[in-house]
Amino acid sequence: MLNLKNPNLYLNREISWLQFNTRVLKQAQDESLPLLERLKFLAIYGTNLDEFYMIRVAGLKKLFSAGIIVSGADRLTPLQQLREIRSYLHQEQQVVEHCRSEIFKKLEPHGISVKTYDELESQDKRTLNRYFNENIYPVIIPIAVDATHPFPHLNNLSFGLIVKLRDNDNKDIERFGIIRVPRVLDRYVELESGTYVPIESVVEKHVEDLFPGYSLIKYASFRITRNADIAIEEEEADDFMEILEEGLKLRRKGEMVRLEVGSNADEEIINFFNQHAHIYKDDIYTFHTFLNLSSLWQIVSNKDFAQLLAPSFQPKVLPPFDSNEDYFSILEKQDILLYHPYDSFDPVVNLIQYATKDSDVVSIKMTLYRSGTKSPIVKALIDASESGKQVTVMVELKARFDEENNLIWAKALEKSGAHVIYGIQGFKVHAKAALITRRKNGKLKQYAHLGTGNYNPATSKIYTDMSYMTSKDTITNDLTRFFHFLTGFSKKGKLNELYMAPSQIKPKILSLIHNETRQGTNGQIIAKINSLVDEDVIRALYKASQAGVKIDLIVRGICCLKPGIEGVSENIRVISILGKYLEHARAFYFKNDASKIYISSADWMPRNLVRRIELLTAIKDETAQNKIIQILKLQCADNVLAHELQSDGTYVRVKAQNGEKNINNHKLLEDYVNKIAKATRKETSSYVTQLAERLFIES
Repeated sequence: MLNLKNPNLYLNREISWLQFNTRVLKQAQDESLPLLERLKFLAIYGTNLDEFYMIRVAGLKKLFSAGIIVSGADRLTPLQQLREIRSYLHQEQQVVEHCRSEIFKKLEPHGISVKTYDELESQDKRTLNRYFNENIYPVIIPIAVDATHPFPHLNNLSFGLIVKLRDNDNKDIERFGIIRVPRVLDRYVELESGTYVPIESVVEKHVEDLFPGYSLIKYASFRITRNADIAIEEEEADDFMEILEEGLKLRRKGEMVRLEVGSNADEEIINFFNQHAHIYKDDIYTFHTFLNLSSLWQIVSNKDFAQLLAPSFQPKVLPPFDSNEDYFSILEKQDILLYHPYDSFDPVVNLIQYATKDSDVVSIKMTLYRSGTKSPIVKALIDASESGKQVTVMVELKARFDEENNLIWAKALEKSGAHVIYGIQGFKVHAKAALITRRKNGKLKQYAHLGTGNYNPATSKIYTDMSYMTSKDTITNDLTRFFHFLTGFSKKGKLNELYMAPSQIKPKILSLIHNETRQGTNGQIIAKINSLVDEDVIRALYKASQAGVKIDLIVRGICCLKPGIEGVSENIRVISILGKYLEHARAFYFKNDASKIYISSADWMPRNLVRRIELLTAIKDETAQNKIIQILKLQCADNVLAHELQSDGTYVRVKAQNGEKNINNHKLLEDYVNKIAKATRKETSSYVTQLAERLFIES
């Protein structure tokens, strides 16, 4: 009997993530995309890589330092993984630099250029000199480093210059210094000509103003990355906010795990810096282009060059929410399934805002994971609380990199009188749910929203996610129990209609897979997720494939399953879709299940299935079911944005064959929604049905 625990049947999680980021990089290399769209993907690549080093590489380093041999299903040790990661990234660095240079070269005819101070005309140099004196000199931080001046603390993602100086009065005296460039300063100084000047090339020309009496011998730009994974010892709830605030301070002081330097950093400069930083040599990256890819957002966001981005799409408010009928009446008549960003997120925001203003609403309960900095939903909850409504909000303070923002919202909600829960000890609450309770005809009636994504109107325009809105008692009763579980002390939260992690979702997913396995060649599974890591789920899928079940997996990021292995996974196809929108929805189709369709906040990873509070929702409304099935089938047929995973862990871009029509699911769904929005209300009902039926066939 085949051993499904054989490590050769699994891909390494970290390398799989790097493959995902390589697919992002390939978008930046795609010459069919507008130039700033390509630059945007390069910025995303850099932002992703920063977080990968801050969290994943930092974690592996800690495991290695502690002498812990912990590995996934592939059985690679932390040291083996670190070696593979470093080798992978050092090789890819050349591709990154070439891509960046190529894009900048092609941007020049469009009026965008990146030039150093030395490459500018005299007039522009004078402009930059004034800019330095007025905007940079007052806030920049020159730091001497010697026996009496210790090496400074540098916060995570600090950027600046390392300088070697000579004493003008005594030519034999040479000293090193650090110039910190605060984040309040833009990465590039923008001139009116559309020219962007890297700030370090401006600062370099004024080093001697910053260190009077010294001459510059040489310099190099640098950028550091620290361990940013906050480990919080959870104590009494009263102290949790204070503990988290301390954790955020410690994040800025975590161990240095990466050093990036400019090309003019010679061995002496690197050795000076590293005798204080102690960064492993293979975690030092020398760039021949300007540091900090994520700073390219400054150029991408210039509205004067919006024509160099992909055409914008305005999410649509479609029937029945485009009428003047109140939302509560609509949800009493029918369930609604929204697919963002094609369907606008406005109805979700409006539902909470209407509940705030409705005098018959007695309570609002919500989970908030990443709500954004200017959240209309949180503002509505504060208004509702101040108006006397009972407001209960689960604010997950451990939402990575949103902790500080969530702290601010939690304090504001508490101040308004809302009951705020900061988390469940030992778990992150990642579920996305809202429950509104309202008086109607002397009785209480409830309305629910369940989503795959965050309550964040800004990201809802660029992330694909699903929203399910209903007033079905079976769902709302379960959500009442769910919120009671969050506010109480129950350790055995179990729901009847919904499924909750850590106790229910994984067993349910395994049961659904096993049910299809029993059907053999009549079985079919389509799963759309962000990541697939859980070993038990992967083994269950392998067994289903061996039984003849047809399995299509749409996995945006990490996938540890190997498709196409004879006798194991030849019936499994895995694709990753990267394009205009970030694929974030989780939706599942099981052909022989009574409900068939499910949506969830959870990916198929141990952290989601056993270490988080998550929700899985069966979609039983036929119209909503059909909508999700159409979306899943359309994405499976995509031959423009899809990359197919090979059994060796590489990805191959899917292309139309033999005269097939190009299927770009993002573009088709935009066109589809635009057609519906243009239809008259009388035509809309039948028109939506007809389009839904034709969508996949015509594509």
